[in-house]
Amino acid sequence: MYRFLLTRQWLILALIALVLIPTMVELGFWQLHRHEHKVAQNALISRNLKAEPVPVATLTSPGHTVPRSDYWRAVSATGTYDEKHEVVVRRRTATDGSIGVHVLIPFDLKGGGTVMINRGWVPSASDQYAFPDVPAVPKGEVTVTGRLKADETTGASGIKDLSDLPDRQVMLINSSQQAKLLSRPVFGGYIEQTGPEPKGDSPELIEAPDDGSIGPHMAYAVQWWLFAAGVPVGYVVLARREKRDRAAAAATAAARTEAAEPETAKA
Repeated sequence: MYRFLLTRQWLILALIALVLIPTMVELGFWQLHRHEHKVAQNALISRNLKAEPVPVATLTSPGHTVPRSDYWRAVSATGTYDEKHEVVVRRRTATDGSIGVHVLIPFDLKGGGTVMINRGWVPSASDQYAFPDVPAVPKGEVTVTGRLKADETTGASGIKDLSDLPDRQVMLINSSQQAKLLSRPVFGGYIEQTGPEPKGDSPELIEAPDDGSIGPHMAYAVQWWLFAAGVPVGYVVLARREKRDRAAAAATAAARTEAAEPETAKA
């Protein structure tokens, strides 16, 4: 009754099912791994944000690559702003989604060394070649707190690094690039400023990263696995339906044959 399963059509259908099942299972595990990565990242963000700030010089130095374990780590820095070498980072968004720039400034540490500080977001100038209106920084020695971030790269951020930009405008926050512009060593990574809050709320400080949302990845994983389980079930349902339809067709044909035989005998 199931010999039709050996026909070309059903063999192709079985082959497709055999390909779909492991593919869907693998997609489910891919989503599971994304879920686990998100959970681990949230835990890291939460732990580093809640930690007591430590001097930035204890976590980084010139040429240092900030490891993932130190991302978003609460840090402090005492020194003076180098307003003369302040730059803006193009194509950055505010909390409400408005496009503008981030204000990036060298900060000369008390005791030696320079670290870059992202002061936050301001609107772009009406002319994209002009330097925007940026509030002045406090004069003299100040203590800044913030989150330690790794240098931005095109590969990690997806932001294309343009070379023909107007003076004092950049695309990436990168300590190596800034060290070349300043002609002096710069600590690896940068500080995303959280305090002190600027007067007039400008620049707009960058919001803390989300450490509570885990996204839909686990739901997607379960969904893919249910799809994988549904493939053989669907195959069996189709096969049983085909068997039933063939049996019904055979019964109908037999009935027609029996009905035709008396007519032939009479003739």
